[in-house]
Amino acid sequence: MMARPAKMPHSGLMNPKDVLEVAIKAVVPTTNGSAVFIGNQEKVFVIYTDPLVGNAISTLIQGDVRERPLTHDLMGMLLTSLGAKVERVIINDLKGATYYGRMIITVENELQQRKVIELDARPSDCLAMATQQGSPIYITRAVWNEVENMSEVFEKMDQSPSPDQVPHDEDGDPPISEDAGEPGDKIR
Repeated sequence: MMARPAKMPHSGLMNPKDVLEVAIKAVVPTTNGSAVFIGNQEKVFVIYTDPLVGNAISTLIQGDVRERPLTHDLMGMLLTSLGAKVERVIINDLKGATYYGRMIITVENELQQRKVIELDARPSDCLAMATQQGSPIYITRAVWNEVENMSEVFEKMDQSPSPDQVPHDEDGDPPISEDAGEPGDKIR
């Protein structure tokens, strides 16, 4: 297990004054991976992930069922079979452009003895596991205060019509502007 950064207590306990709850707002494919928009009503920020984890988070959010389990599915099944679960995840540090995260796992044995395990993990894996397990996502106030507010970008992106929101005619084709040819002409 990796050494814990000084910013997080090692017991898995957290002071509610030191963290904010956030949620995944969107996952957008990029040239080199995925942009995961995370935040609340106050602010939205972005964590960039590799394409596989970005796709896994998207699939988990959409609730799509895969033919075969992927890594995060396998980890979730393993935790469940051991009587453990992801209690919460915390994005707890930012150095340069690299985020750091903690995954807090709880396990209870047959004698109702509860154990809390805190693991150092990539935030992208934390986000995937939190989504898979339905667990809350937190960010420390120190990191929150450092991240660039991408709310404006997110709002513009969120307001752009998706292909299924663009009006279509009775044949399912998008409307054509008058300068595209004769009125009623369709581009095929």
